[in-house]
Amino acid sequence: MFQKHKGETSQGSAGIQRWGALLGGGALAVYGLTRRSAAGVALAATGGALAYFGVTNHRTPKKIVSHSSILVNCSREQAYQFWRDANELPRFVRHLESFSKLGERQFRWTVLGPGGSRFSIDTEMFTDRPNELIQWRSLPDSPVGVEGSVEFRAAPASRGTIVDVRMRYGPLPGAAGRAIAKMFGKYPDFVLEQDLRRFKALVETGEIPTTDGQSHGPRSAVVAALRLADPNRPFRPESDLKQVFRAMRRIA
Repeated sequence: MFQKHKGETSQGSAGIQRWGALLGGGALAVYGLTRRSAAGVALAATGGALAYFGVTNHRTPKKIVSHSSILVNCSREQAYQFWRDANELPRFVRHLESFSKLGERQFRWTVLGPGGSRFSIDTEMFTDRPNELIQWRSLPDSPVGVEGSVEFRAAPASRGTIVDVRMRYGPLPGAAGRAIAKMFGKYPDFVLEQDLRRFKALVETGEIPTTDGQSHGPRSAVVAALRLADPNRPFRPESDLKQVFRAMRRIA
């Protein structure tokens, strides 16, 4: 007879909980859609969130570290100016709603989290070497600790600029920490890489290609509810849930 270890029991219980969340959330989403009302849409969104996190649930890490770099066909000066522009930064950092200046070197990052949540992180820029390096860190009263840097290096043979970004979030307590963990999931480097690809497209072509908003045959209500709960598709808290839900069923 094999003896079951504590770790195996915990994993089994976690698996049952995940399947329970998936099935229960899916049922709640379908029931909410049959109500054909604003309350029904809210139920569907809640069920979709429950099902989504049932599928993607994993233990919240103590910290998240990510690193990525990209070659951009522009000068170091141009790349640096994009990162220092409060209007441009939210265009390619997907979860960033706004980036505003508080003082000489203090800034507020307003972030859109999962399920229409919103929170702010106040930071200070402690290194600013024009066209070379920017480094920042969160202020002591911020809801989550953040450290980051972006370095601009000339590519060999005058082929453009290498933009190298490093980010660290942690510790991750409270609602803001859990939101950060859900946004990055298990692949923080991939999330940062996607932001840098949008940055490259914006710098080189002036726009960011996307399939969002393109028409598509109506998708199932459950798929739409899962999309509504996806932390990689942030929406503003004041959005009309019914309209957002309908849009999630239409887009590709």
